[in-house]
Amino acid sequence: MDIFTGIFWFFIIWAFLWPQIRYQLLQNARYNLISKLEKKEGSRVILLIHRQEQIGLFGIPFVKFINIEDSEAVLRAIRTTPSDTPIDLVIHTPGGLVLAAVQIALALKEHPARTRVIVPHYAMSGGTLIALAADEILMDPHAVLGPVDPQLNIPEKGILPASSIIKVAKEKGDKASDLILIHADVAEKAIKQVENIVMKLLEGKYSEEKAREIAHTLATGKWTHDYPITYEEARNLGLHVKAEVPEEVYELMELYPQAQYHTRPNVEYIPHHRTEGGRKNV
Repeated sequence: MDIFTGIFWFFIIWAFLWPQIRYQLLQNARYNLISKLEKKEGSRVILLIHRQEQIGLFGIPFVKFINIEDSEAVLRAIRTTPSDTPIDLVIHTPGGLVLAAVQIALALKEHPARTRVIVPHYAMSGGTLIALAADEILMDPHAVLGPVDPQLNIPEKGILPASSIIKVAKEKGDKASDLILIHADVAEKAIKQVENIVMKLLEGKYSEEKAREIAHTLATGKWTHDYPITYEEARNLGLHVKAEVPEEVYELMELYPQAQYHTRPNVEYIPHHRTEGGRKNV
């Protein structure tokens, strides 16, 4: 083999290995920062980060991101966290599947130790639903939450706000078709269900009256689905928010660059395993 052939094959092998090496270096940097944050806060740190963003405007809903695979991973992380260890869940997401978001939210609420959701940039829709389950929401002063009003997938019509379907059915009155009336019935049930879920998540942290007020505001279509609820607005709603995002969280976000061709969301945490006596092993 001459020298040029050797150089050629070296570059071919390097081109194949370098992406894997670079990813492993990135993963190690993430784990190091997560470990640093866990030691600083005395908590279990879990990340739910979705970087491939396709955000709608003026009422056009978000593309789904939080999915069942996410809920399985986050539930596994919560389940393996000792009952006396606080949880810090970092969320960066435009939303996603209601079922998955509710599963995560309920698991977070039922964790015995202190729980916080940290929002460095935004946690919309299902992300907000999860945040409501925490004892505290830490937001960047310019981060935003979003409404949790249901969006229904109507065949041949696309994804429509439940509140708007109900409004159209009422305005049409006797002229409304059976199909519109059926959709309106489902929409009413969906809104009621989400209101009840929000109230359950807020139970024990707010008075019943305040929980009902927050649930009604967020779930009934007061705003468009992509309306940004700022830190100040969240505080005025009565949510338990603080503008105290740890610096390490911003550093972690730098390690999740926007993917160009990779669309799968990421759930990251350092695996812990339960042992007898409630102690944890890494």
